[in-house]
Amino acid sequence: MSTGMFRIGHGFDVHRFGEKFDSNKPLMLGGLKIEEPRSFLAHSDGDVVLHAICDAILGAIGEGDIGQHFPDTDKEFANIDSILLLKQVLERASDKGWYPVNVDITVMAQTPKLAPYREAMRERLADQMGLKASEVNVKATTTEGLGFIGREEGIACHCVTLLSSAT
Repeated sequence: MSTGMFRIGHGFDVHRFGEKFDSNKPLMLGGLKIEEPRSFLAHSDGDVVLHAICDAILGAIGEGDIGQHFPDTDKEFANIDSILLLKQVLERASDKGWYPVNVDITVMAQTPKLAPYREAMRERLADQMGLKASEVNVKATTTEGLGFIGREEGIACHCVTLLSSAT
């Protein structure tokens, strides 16, 4: 049975906030610096949006997950800009003949409010992925004060992407 011309991938990532702001590690979401008085505790820059996108693409091409390709035990990836990880994942997909068609992202965060960043995030992600802004959807939701997100201990992100073998 052929896998066809399309593949769907799903990605998920979560990072917790540190107790205070680290000026060497500002809060990054979707490749944008977000004004927030705390930083993520993460080996890389902790960009949950880019990490979820990477996992979705890797899943669609049957290449495992971000931790297999960029382990948090490897010093090479310490504090790395996650845009660089996305570029490597997109190259891996392209090498296998797969290209993004669209991406749908849901960020779960009690704080910060993402509405002021949504359009810039769409444009940044579209530019990095070779898509039109209309092919990138960014949604944000809270958890109504419930769980670790509601207690403002961290942020989570889900991503679904469609890849095509046709250019």
